[in-house]
Amino acid sequence: MTQIQAGSGPTALRILLGSQLRKLRESKGISRDEAGHCIRGSESKISRMELGRVGFKERDVADLLALYGVEDEETRGQVMSLVERANEPGWWHRFNDLLPSWFQAYVGLEEAAERIRTYEVQFVPGLLQTKEYARAVITAGAVGAAPEEIARRVDLRLERQRILDGESSPMFWAVIDEAALRRPIGGVEVMRGQIQHLIDLMNQPNVTIQVIPFSFGGHAAEGGAFSILRFADPELPDIVYVEQLASALYLDKREEVDRYGEVMERLCAVSTTPAETVDLLRQIMTDL
Repeated sequence: MTQIQAGSGPTALRILLGSQLRKLRESKGISRDEAGHCIRGSESKISRMELGRVGFKERDVADLLALYGVEDEETRGQVMSLVERANEPGWWHRFNDLLPSWFQAYVGLEEAAERIRTYEVQFVPGLLQTKEYARAVITAGAVGAAPEEIARRVDLRLERQRILDGESSPMFWAVIDEAALRRPIGGVEVMRGQIQHLIDLMNQPNVTIQVIPFSFGGHAAEGGAFSILRFADPELPDIVYVEQLASALYLDKREEVDRYGEVMERLCAVSTTPAETVDLLRQIMTDL
């Protein structure tokens, strides 16, 4: 059994549980179709379970353990305990009416990550936004939404930011295009407050901010924003998150992750150093 990190959230636990069930199945040479039949389901259901994309029924997991020949009571108990923990709702559960399913997964992975590296083109990254800036961004993107909904969406974003202040905070490394910092979202005063907030955040040891200046021109990530998440649990692969207009891509194949990792390294190499970032942010405040 894999040692589970104490801070792992339910999303990460589902992925770990699914991975362990897949290894047990493969060790016995049992097909996904056979496993699906055992739990009165289908091959696709087993696939979703093994990818950690659905919740787990205790009866299904117990039946699969029997099929895979897991008879040791201690091992079975550990797995069933993991099922219970993986099915616990995350803190974001109360925002489920606002969160599309494709983004719920990201919030859970974000909470469980040990390191997050992100590249942003149009906006300051969500985890670094002030309340006023977040409200301006959310209002612009939710045309026709009631003020109460806007307020809850802002609350959700601020709640996500708490991961940067906890005892087990992830390392957060952001590369931001200068255009995002010069676009006066919410007006000049809101943007001044946002820039000052970024300067203040640079004092946190777990936060690094770099900027791709206009002077650099073209670069390797002109395709758009993306994030790379790494986890403490060795069983969890790095995941690349690419958000689209009404959906998102979650990439975990080694060659895909490596490709994005290479792009991120090149972005960091051509961006401002942390010291230069502070100087540029102050210059942008002056220009505003």
